[in-house]
Amino acid sequence: MKIAYVTTYDAKNPASWSKHKRGNYGSNSYIAKTLENQGITLDYVGPLEKKYGWLTKSKWLFYRHFFKKDYYSWASLMVCKEYARQISQKLSKLNSDIVLAVEGANPIAYLECKQPIVLWVDTVVAELIDFYPYLKNIPQETRRNIYNYEKAAIDQCKLLIFTSDWAAENAIKHYQVNESKIYVIPRGANIELKPGRTFEEVENIVKSRKEKPCKLIFSGIDWDRKGGDIAVGVVKQLNEMGFNAELTIIGCQPQIKPLPDFIKIVGYIDKSKPEGESKMRQLVADSHLMILPTREDCAPNVLIEANAFGVPCLTTNLAGIPTVIKEDINGKTFAFDAEIKEYCDYIISRMSDYPRYQKLAMSSFNEYQQRLNWDVVGKTAKQLFMDLL
Repeated sequence: MKIAYVTTYDAKNPASWSKHKRGNYGSNSYIAKTLENQGITLDYVGPLEKKYGWLTKSKWLFYRHFFKKDYYSWASLMVCKEYARQISQKLSKLNSDIVLAVEGANPIAYLECKQPIVLWVDTVVAELIDFYPYLKNIPQETRRNIYNYEKAAIDQCKLLIFTSDWAAENAIKHYQVNESKIYVIPRGANIELKPGRTFEEVENIVKSRKEKPCKLIFSGIDWDRKGGDIAVGVVKQLNEMGFNAELTIIGCQPQIKPLPDFIKIVGYIDKSKPEGESKMRQLVADSHLMILPTREDCAPNVLIEANAFGVPCLTTNLAGIPTVIKEDINGKTFAFDAEIKEYCDYIISRMSDYPRYQKLAMSSFNEYQQRLNWDVVGKTAKQLFMDLL
């Protein structure tokens, strides 16, 4: 089986990815790796040339100057059709069985080809309008363009793969998609293709964690969107309650003044480099709990990466997160407006009964081992692709 793997960016050159795109692009690269690991040949169709810059830049300036709005050229009909033209030209020189788009729907929205087209994404962009910060101030033209290109793509796709039930439900809500062509596959951890630790090894990792202090870890590039201030509030209140707790912050450099001695800021870690990945693994493995009280998200991959080391996750009950985190199995989800005390009470209740915590930690790894790893993802996807042929 040969798959045309479509991206607008250079999927083979991680050094060219911006750090704000590395989470999504990293997951996409693991989709490619796990498919190749299943014996599937990939034809990399990308990067695609970004044309009409002079015109789209002019429109962006027009909307910014006169209406204070954010116009996005990637959603325009002109750009989408140009992407389709480039893909079609590349496909004519290949012998691919399936076309797979993992970055988004816009490159394949107006693509005409003989191969079945598959879209594999976190969610439909239409659901993120007025939810994600970058889509809260867009003009009506961009809103229409997003709807039009997503509908065009979804209508012609033979298979839609989403990473959560929430995303699948949104596709049905916005585009009246036939449920028969939708499949939900949670992603794996962007650190390995197969579980790299046995049950016994993770059990030893969990046992090596001392009961005190309780070590929390926060991982996110966007401090505000990921709820970093809430994580700080939780660790501060825990210590005020006389419960010894620490917080390690990775991914960003928030300005916390004064900085308590129980908060450690590590900053951004480049996992594409061996030393960065090793450091990330060690920091996560040494932690008792990951805390990610995110305000706007789809299905954050860091939760799965934490489970890979037997680290339960405390996060928000929104978007696709409940597909990943199951109550008291591999963590807990809290209401969007949950009080800091609710996080504190849960942490104290689990950590005060340490055998109960250890059981939750091992259950978290079991979730990773059974359903939240790239090997499971690859095998499931391969069968779906074979069914299309």
